[in-house]
Amino acid sequence: MGLPDVVTRGEDLAVDLAMDVERAGLNDEDLLLLAELAKGVTADRVGRSLDVSGRTVRRRLRHICDQIGVATAIEAVAWAARRRLI
Repeated sequence: MGLPDVVTRGEDLAVDLAMDVERAGLNDEDLLLLAELAKGVTADRVGRSLDVSGRTVRRRLRHICDQIGVATAIEAVAWAARRRLI
């Protein structure tokens, strides 16, 4: 595999990742929420920083999990991390 093949493969992966996010319907705030959770920040604290309640954050997280097809917040964070979104 030569350098042009590696570059093409990298471009293909970038397009695939962008399509994953687009298909999942995640926005910047969703990714911010996942990034904060990855740091260990609680839903209540994330809510305060976003000027919403912790309950709203948990509801949004449940929606994110449903969108990307995972069962838990930990899986959602792992999903985003594997795609280098957070």
